[in-house]
Amino acid sequence: MDKNDIKESTKIVKNPASKYSCFCFEWLESLIQAIAFILILFTFFFRTMKVDGESMMNTLHHNDKIFVSKWNYTPKDGDVVTIVKGQNYDKPIVKRIIATEGQSLKIDFSDGSVFVNGEKLDESYIKEPMWLQEDGDIPEVIPEGYSFVMGDNRNNSADSRSKAIGLIDNRDIIGKVIFIFYPFNRIGVVR
Repeated sequence: MDKNDIKESTKIVKNPASKYSCFCFEWLESLIQAIAFILILFTFFFRTMKVDGESMMNTLHHNDKIFVSKWNYTPKDGDVVTIVKGQNYDKPIVKRIIATEGQSLKIDFSDGSVFVNGEKLDESYIKEPMWLQEDGDIPEVIPEGYSFVMGDNRNNSADSRSKAIGLIDNRDIIGKVIFIFYPFNRIGVVR
């Protein structure tokens, strides 16, 4: 054996199948990392839901698919939120927060005006003036740990005006609706 033969025998042979399996392994590893990231994102930060019903017309429509932000959410006036199912309804509902703990609330059903802390709300988002009163008690001041919610389609909405829904325990609020992602012609930020 001469020197050239030894050099030839110690060369590593590159196998094309080895390159392919390395590429597949890297691709699979990236895919697993992406799936893990998405799972963490949707477990702790976001949730997708489908709107059921017309109580939030014209802001949200029946069967709209929405993103809900769950991370560190604190209820705020005017936010559109999803509320976990409770004892009086069997699935999550979507409503707008009208007043939160410690705020005074008054609804004038003669003209549909809503007053929070003595100021009339500018409710350009409602579908039509409210005339439906419902059967619930409306507190003068929202108790600690609760929120008062209503749908934007006030005359076709079971909400805090109703005994069936009533005041919402803030712990039952899943999060804030931030985006419509389907149908495509309605994609956009929810205000």
